[in-house]
Amino acid sequence: MTTVLIVDDAAFMRMVIKLMLEKSGFKVIAEAENGTEGIEKYIQYKPDVVTMDITMPEMDGIQSLKGIINHDPNAKVVMISAMGQELMVMESILAGAKTFIVKPFKEEHVIETMMKVANVTMTA
Repeated sequence: MTTVLIVDDAAFMRMVIKLMLEKSGFKVIAEAENGTEGIEKYIQYKPDVVTMDITMPEMDGIQSLKGIINHDPNAKVVMISAMGQELMVMESILAGAKTFIVKPFKEEHVIETMMKVANVTMTA
């Protein structure tokens, strides 16, 4: 079973993503509400995949992504953020994110994307 860490400052968004993923067979092992907590939980739980919001207080998703990649260069991080942040998409990919999901998103797209990223983990 593929394990997931959800990093998002909005409790509602974490709940929506968690329900979506668990319904499709993923196991959400931890949640974090900011980038700093995201890095700590990644090190603590070592999830297969991370969903990472970009705009968060304390430490944004790109800084958190860099921290996770610094700790584990093979980390599978999927960035999730609002539309109109193309520059941040590029920065995320350059920093090591596997892919990007734009809010508002469709459930099928999230599941499809997570499965693609998770498969990379399983076959590596």
